[in-house]
Amino acid sequence: MNKILIVIAAALSLGVLSACSQGDAQQAAAAPPAVPVTVIQAATREVPVVFESVGRTEGSREVQIRARVAGILEKQLYTEGDAVKAGAPLFRIERAPFEIDLEQQKGALGQESAKLELARSEFERLKGLADRRAISQREIDQASATLRQSEAAVQMARARVRQAELNLSYTAVDAPIAGITGRAQQSIGSLVSPSGEAALLTTLVKTDPIWVRFAMSEAEFASLRARDAADPEVKLQTADGTEFAVAGKLNFSGSTVDASLGTVQMRAEFDNPKLQLLPGQYVKVMVVAGKRQAITVPQTAVLQNETGRYVWTIGPEGKAAQRNVNTGNWVGKDWVILDGLKPGESVIVDNLIRLRPGTAVQAKAAG
Repeated sequence: MNKILIVIAAALSLGVLSACSQGDAQQAAAAPPAVPVTVIQAATREVPVVFESVGRTEGSREVQIRARVAGILEKQLYTEGDAVKAGAPLFRIERAPFEIDLEQQKGALGQESAKLELARSEFERLKGLADRRAISQREIDQASATLRQSEAAVQMARARVRQAELNLSYTAVDAPIAGITGRAQQSIGSLVSPSGEAALLTTLVKTDPIWVRFAMSEAEFASLRARDAADPEVKLQTADGTEFAVAGKLNFSGSTVDASLGTVQMRAEFDNPKLQLLPGQYVKVMVVAGKRQAITVPQTAVLQNETGRYVWTIGPEGKAAQRNVNTGNWVGKDWVILDGLKPGESVIVDNLIRLRPGTAVQAKAAG
């Protein structure tokens, strides 16, 4: 009887052990395999301090060429869109009416000059008689007044001659500055005048150097001033993402904050000899104000959801953990991390789409 009980107990023990082994095997089969990932170690490095904004280009000098006398537009002496030097001829207005007026004014000056000579001679003659008391004081006073009137008339006639000469010179419309010419606003044969819509003939823009206007937030402007950068470097990026080859410099910063927008107006100057930048372009402006120590991670490692930007790190027990971060500007292909990471932490840079909080990972160092 005892032998029978011993055999039954042994059989039961073997059954229990077999069931436990099968359960462990099923559990091991059900556990997902670890996701292979590449990681980098977060570390600080020297990065530039950059303030970014959107700006618009404009000519360093922009001049409206206007008619200064009324007349018929006879000639256009430039090709629209060409670069011209200062003093280059642009338009010619009909000269004949102004030449005639100048001759008339010169004739009037001659008449008044002759009257002046006569009044002066008469005054000298009567003055001698007055010294001998041969005429009354009234007569010498009248002669003196006539002389002064003639002198004033000659002065006015000379001014009219000068005005006529100036009007005649205004018929030659020349470039006041060197720059790029605009579209002609008036056709040949049109009547132009110094006022109204008929006054504007064309525009002239100096594009070398070219200016870029942009705005900085009040906080960014305060930060820029706090860094005390004597001459911060300014870089540009065009609409297609190309970086402008030449760095510029600030040549104006506003002294007031726009109450409605909370921004400060800024302006930078760039050399533009090959006309790579045109007035009116929108560009990305980057003001570089020194350097600082910061953690950077590849741009591909930074994701975003409804709560903001985040990265995946390796938490305890080799599992993926989501970490919210505060990002700054880009430095090449890296993103500056202002807050959320500490030096030495492992940041996952690939296979991110397969990760969930608590996912087991198999880490491999980048590179």
